[in-house]
Amino acid sequence: MTIHYTKAFIYPALLAGLLISAGCSSTAKPEASATAPAVSTAPSATPSAPASVAPSTAPSPSAPAAASAPSGTPAPASTPAASVSSASIKAMLELAKSGKVEGIAFAAQKNLTEDVEKAWGKADTTESAGSGIYATYSKKHAAIGYNKGSQIIDIRSYDPKLKTITLSQIEQALGKPADTKVNGSDTIYIYKASDEFQLKFVIPQSTGKVDHISVFDTIHSINNMAG
Repeated sequence: MTIHYTKAFIYPALLAGLLISAGCSSTAKPEASATAPAVSTAPSATPSAPASVAPSTAPSPSAPAAASAPSGTPAPASTPAASVSSASIKAMLELAKSGKVEGIAFAAQKNLTEDVEKAWGKADTTESAGSGIYATYSKKHAAIGYNKGSQIIDIRSYDPKLKTITLSQIEQALGKPADTKVNGSDTIYIYKASDEFQLKFVIPQSTGKVDHISVFDTIHSINNMAG
């Protein structure tokens, strides 16, 4: 009885040990496999900076040029042009008081034919007008009138800058003329510079602008030169 009981106890115990051993080995495998894959917490690649962070091109340096001066600001060049024209016309009248014209060194009444010829040489052309003579110097844009005594009584300037002047500009600077005459298609606007001298503006109908000016000696031209 004792032997049979021992065997009956040993066999079941051995069987139970084998089963426990098999169970332990089967549960150990998942632990090993659980640690196999390494889970990385770092991102696979660094994301690139968004394209919109920096502008693709720098602002154009010409952009500030859009800010211009106020529309009501007058152009600087317009005012000087009007003032110079008026001042120039007034200066003509001032010179005429002494029998002179701008750009010509001689004076009516004071200088003679010989003075002009010494400085300028012989005239390009000479022609009679009334009882006097006019000597034309084309390069000087001038014609000098003499009486019978070789005294200068008329200085005419054909300076190209005079050809921009209109009657309205003249009247704006000097007022209305003292007298007006018509010679063919030319109108002559006469201003009194002094008791002796007149300043004349000759304006052809074809242009409406000054062709030439004349500083005329009213005293020494009587019976010697046509006015």
